[in-house]
Amino acid sequence: MRGSGSRRQFGTRRRDWVLGALLLVALALAYAINAASALVVLYPRAVAAVHALPALPAIRAGQTVLVVSPHPDDESLCCGGLIAGAVQAGAQVYVVWVTSGDGFELDSALLDRTLRPRLGATQKLGRRRMDEGAAAAAALGVPAGHLTFLGYPDGALLRMWRSPDPVRSPHTGTLRVPYTRALSPGAVYTALNLRRDLGSVLDRVRPDLVLLPSTSDAHPDHVATSLFTQALLGERGWSSRARYWIVHGGLEWPVPKGLHESFPLLISPRGVHLPWHRADLDQQDEDQKLDALKAHGSQMMVMRRFMEAFVRSNELITLKDTGNPADGTKSEEEDRGYGGF
Repeated sequence: MRGSGSRRQFGTRRRDWVLGALLLVALALAYAINAASALVVLYPRAVAAVHALPALPAIRAGQTVLVVSPHPDDESLCCGGLIAGAVQAGAQVYVVWVTSGDGFELDSALLDRTLRPRLGATQKLGRRRMDEGAAAAAALGVPAGHLTFLGYPDGALLRMWRSPDPVRSPHTGTLRVPYTRALSPGAVYTALNLRRDLGSVLDRVRPDLVLLPSTSDAHPDHVATSLFTQALLGERGWSSRARYWIVHGGLEWPVPKGLHESFPLLISPRGVHLPWHRADLDQQDEDQKLDALKAHGSQMMVMRRFMEAFVRSNELITLKDTGNPADGTKSEEEDRGYGGF
């Protein structure tokens, strides 16, 4: 009996040793795969394509830059490193948010710990995300006086672009800008009012460069933001000042998920047709970008690995928005289904 018990104990110990060894091997493999050198091996052609891109001309001291962001967090995802570098170089950077990000109902549900967030809860989320946007801008070095919130309806901008009629927010239920912090509190949700408010920001800032979403972005709010901004720039003869970016670039992009600061941001599936420039980031730019993303705590709580995947050794900017695969092609149901980020 003792011999049988000893054999069982030995077998148990051997199994534990084997499992421990396998766990160590798995951890070592995971570390190796996530190392930048290993990632280059996994994505050789994509990495080479980024390295072959022309460098984006540096933003200079004395230039004025306006970032047009559909939601609070897009400004940091698309261009946080570029913003930080521009401020360091002595440029004046401004940010305008078209919506307050109050349409991310999953976020609202988690923050309020309920499966069915009420309309007031989504406005509460909007106010929180405005605070987060201001904190993120501060982390990038942008002065508080250079920030503007418009407060138009998250998840409904493309419907506003298509129709002159007032639009009701699908998330807050309101027909008017509900935020006292916004540029025009109480403004009815119409395309005319959005054009007026965004146009007033352009006329006040008079930017040398405007960073705005590409119409190739998959998010309808990003498409609409681009269309409104491009129209206003065209009316002023400023179209050449536009610089475009993508945040929602297609299934599983950016790859790989998570924080890989020394690895490049690869070209997105939805952006392969665009003539990209590579904006290289130094370590300070990356650190400030990561700090800005952390300021968006409500977003990091639900999609941290997606957001961290934008903290890379470069950002991608194109001077032309050729093609428009998303313009007018999404149904109202698809438009309604996209909200908040």
